[in-house]
Amino acid sequence: MTSTNAVVTRETNRRRTFAIISHPDSGKTTLTEKLLLFGGQIEVAGAVRGRKTQRGATSDWMEIERQRGISVSSTVLSFEYGGCLLNLLDTPGHHDFSEDTFRTLVAADSAIMVIDLAKGVESQTKKLFRVCALRKIPILTFVNKVDRPGKQPLEILAEIEAELGVKCSPQNWPLGYGADFRGIVDLNTGIAHLFEERRGDRRLQGTSIPLDEVDETLVSAEALAQAREEIELLGESNQLDREEFLAATATPVFFGSALTNHGVEAFLRSFIQIAPAPGPREADVGLVPVDREDFGGFVFKIQANLDPKHRDCIAFVRVCAGRFARDMEVMHARTGKKIRLRRVHRVFGSERETVDEAFPGDIVGLVNPGEFRLGDTLCTGDPLHYAPLPAFAPEKFAAIRCTSSTRRKQFAKGMEQLLGEGAIQTFNDPNAATKEPILAAVGELQFDVVRYRLQSEYDVETALTWLPFVTARWVSGPGPLEDLRLPYASRLVFANTGHPAVLFSSDWDLKYAQETNKAYRFDATRAGDLSTNTNSTAARPL
Repeated sequence: MTSTNAVVTRETNRRRTFAIISHPDSGKTTLTEKLLLFGGQIEVAGAVRGRKTQRGATSDWMEIERQRGISVSSTVLSFEYGGCLLNLLDTPGHHDFSEDTFRTLVAADSAIMVIDLAKGVESQTKKLFRVCALRKIPILTFVNKVDRPGKQPLEILAEIEAELGVKCSPQNWPLGYGADFRGIVDLNTGIAHLFEERRGDRRLQGTSIPLDEVDETLVSAEALAQAREEIELLGESNQLDREEFLAATATPVFFGSALTNHGVEAFLRSFIQIAPAPGPREADVGLVPVDREDFGGFVFKIQANLDPKHRDCIAFVRVCAGRFARDMEVMHARTGKKIRLRRVHRVFGSERETVDEAFPGDIVGLVNPGEFRLGDTLCTGDPLHYAPLPAFAPEKFAAIRCTSSTRRKQFAKGMEQLLGEGAIQTFNDPNAATKEPILAAVGELQFDVVRYRLQSEYDVETALTWLPFVTARWVSGPGPLEDLRLPYASRLVFANTGHPAVLFSSDWDLKYAQETNKAYRFDATRAGDLSTNTNSTAARPL
């Protein structure tokens, strides 16, 4: 092993790159802030350490996010803790922004699943868990809000196993819950961590003593008896099978309260011990090891107007192999061109700093003048293509138009940049009387975000006309598209990448098209881009 390989291996082993997923209002953004608090990036929850101004939620940096009180875009946040460099990918929890979350999960090596003790496993949690399980992304579960009335801890474990089909291995256990919550018991050591105050903006100093020494002067007799009985019932279920965890069939479960910080730092300490370091990634040449002699990475997110004053665009690259260095020359695998990367940043929320080097697991931001697209591979040495990012079937459709004829140039520029982010898709109907693009997204809030950003960032007023479609399918087959027999209410369109698709107004129409055109495929997902193979018009399934 060369000295360069040794450095890459050492640096990779101390990195943890992970996403946080949840149903809305489960406390995901609050937990993110508290991890930053314990990572030393903020002095008080919500304020970035060392910055000239204090702000609200660090991860929710867009104005529309602050207005709506929800995350609408994934955010990259990096911090050091316990000798490890953690790259946190905060994702939107709302269903309407789930496509951004799905792509971000591709860049993660593990995920933290946040569950509300009172609400249990909710719909968006199930959806995101299935994505992780499909890609074998290891999941650590944080059951939040144990200081509020909710379900019994044993009930939550049973629900997770029943709803998600995953084996639970509790790593700690609450001493009381709701108003009687007094602390957390580490099931691996038998140590009880008791908390005497409830402050969520500062690090808490509690009392740590063996559970056997906890008496009724510290915890109520009822809560203490219940905790001891439940821990006895758990037996050795806290023993986590490493292979099952890495295969996403088992999850370590932690209880705590992100709002009051109870159990958060203990969870963070356990996380860096349990979560995997970056490993090899699948590419067209097979599994590519992290200690590859040459650099390799892929673009998983594009964000326009991270700095609205300069109308810039940042391409987020997940480093997968080798050592990345600023000013290095890389091959753009899709185009075959050589590019020198001079402007490279590490992004923290909406702020950035120059990066001189990075290693597998790191996320770097490249100023993107239009060269990079979602899924692009950048590499040195022998060319390779990492597995492409998926595109999902949208569920909402609308035609969008610029209401001012004097702002059409700005409208076109804004649409180009926002489409490059991949949050929405566009289709064009070659047979339509007007050439207004058809916007397509998973949920209606995406349209609100597009119109808001066109107005705030490009000074463009727009109007929407809702279309009566409920889903789209990427179509491919052996014959010409003109041979397709489609229901009257459906529409054959083309994505901005050139992929053909059919918009359907009902599930019945979709079923009819599938049964009538058995030689053709109608896929709910697609991967790749026509630009990698200009001779093909077939959509490739994920």
